[in-house]
Amino acid sequence: MSTAQPQPLQLQLDRARRAWRGSPLPRFFAWWGGELRALLPARWRERFGGGAAWYLLQLDGDDWTLRKAGSTQVLARWSSQLDATGQQVALTDALRGVDAEDLRLALCLDGTNVLRPRLNLPLAARDNLAQIGAFEMDRQTPFRVEQVRYDVREVRAPAPAGRFAAELVVVPRHALDPVLAKLAASGLQVDAVDVAAGADRLGANLLPAELAPRRKHPRQRLNLALGVAAIVLLLLSLLQFLHNRESALEQMRTDVEGMRADAQQVAGLRQQLQDNAGAAGFLAERKQRTVSALAVLQDISQRLPTTAWLERLSIDNSGQVGFQGQSPQAARLVDALKGSTVITDANFQGTIQVDPATGKERFYMVAQLRKPSEAKPKAAPAAAGSAP
Repeated sequence: MSTAQPQPLQLQLDRARRAWRGSPLPRFFAWWGGELRALLPARWRERFGGGAAWYLLQLDGDDWTLRKAGSTQVLARWSSQLDATGQQVALTDALRGVDAEDLRLALCLDGTNVLRPRLNLPLAARDNLAQIGAFEMDRQTPFRVEQVRYDVREVRAPAPAGRFAAELVVVPRHALDPVLAKLAASGLQVDAVDVAAGADRLGANLLPAELAPRRKHPRQRLNLALGVAAIVLLLLSLLQFLHNRESALEQMRTDVEGMRADAQQVAGLRQQLQDNAGAAGFLAERKQRTVSALAVLQDISQRLPTTAWLERLSIDNSGQVGFQGQSPQAARLVDALKGSTVITDANFQGTIQVDPATGKERFYMVAQLRKPSEAKPKAAPAAAGSAP
C-alpha cells in the first residue's frame, strides 16, 4: 500500500467524505431513494437505478467464481488455466447487461491469511491512516511494512473519548502477490482487493495504487454538464425573476404617476367646482340682496303719470338708480315716487329744462335701491295710465 503524503485538497475531500458517512443523511437518503424507486415500474427501476454495482471475484482452487455483492449465488465459474482471451470472454458473458460505467469488480480473499487487529486511534489520525498503519505494523503484527499489503479502515465500534475505532487489515505479500500475478496474466482488472465477509465484502482495499485501473466516466461528465446547465438555468430564472420584479415595480411606478396626475386633475376639477359653486352662491346671494331692473322699471312705470315718459334708465353696482325723461310737471314726480317699494330717496339731479320740441320739462333723477327685505310688494296708486 502506498504511503505517499496526501495532497491538501485530497485531505479536505477525505474529511468531507468521512463527515458525510458519519452523519445520518446517507441512511436517510438511501431509505428515501429506495421508497421512491419502489414507486417506479420495474423497467424504469432497471434503467434509472444507477450507482456502483459491485461483483466479487474469488479464486476457488484453480477456478474463478463470480457473484454479486450481497448474494451467495454464483453467476459464473471458469478455469484460471484458460488463456487470457477465454477468461475475458467468460467474464464478459457473465456480466452481460450490466452497465460498464456502473460495474465494479473486487477480488475477494478468504480470511485464512488475513490479520485484522483493532485499534483505538486519536481523532487527529483520521487524515493519516496509511502512516498510522505503517507505524502500528510492528506492534500489531509479526510482519514489517514491506512484507504486507494493508489498509486501515474506520469501524463503528465504541471508543474512548477523543478517539475512534479502526481496524488494520493485513495480508502477507507472499499470499496476495501470486493471486495478483495470476489475475494480471488473465488480463482481468479489478477495482479493489478485499476480504470476504459472508456474502459481501469487508470494505477494505488492499490493491496497490499502481495496479488500480483508470476509469473513464462519460456519464459523470454528462452529469457534471447537466449540473452546470441546471445551475445556469437556475441563475437565469433568478435573473428573470428579478427582471420581472423590476418590470412590475416600474409598471407600478408608472401607474402611480398616472394616478397622481389623475388625482391632481380631480383636485383641480374639485377646486373649480368649489369655485363655481362659490360663484353661483355669490350670484344667488347677490340676486337675493339686489332688486331686479325689471322690478325697478315696473315700479317706476306704474308710479309715473301717463303724461310722463322715460328716455333712459341705469342702475350701477352701488345700487344707485338714474333715469331721465320728460313730463309736463316734473316737480310733482318726487311725490309720486315717495311710496315706491324698490327705490328710495328720489331727487332731481341738475336743473329742469324745457324741451323746445315737445314743450315738456326734461328731467334727470337719481334714487337708491331698497334692500330686498325692505322691498315688500305694495300696491301702487291708481294712475290713469303707465309711462311707455
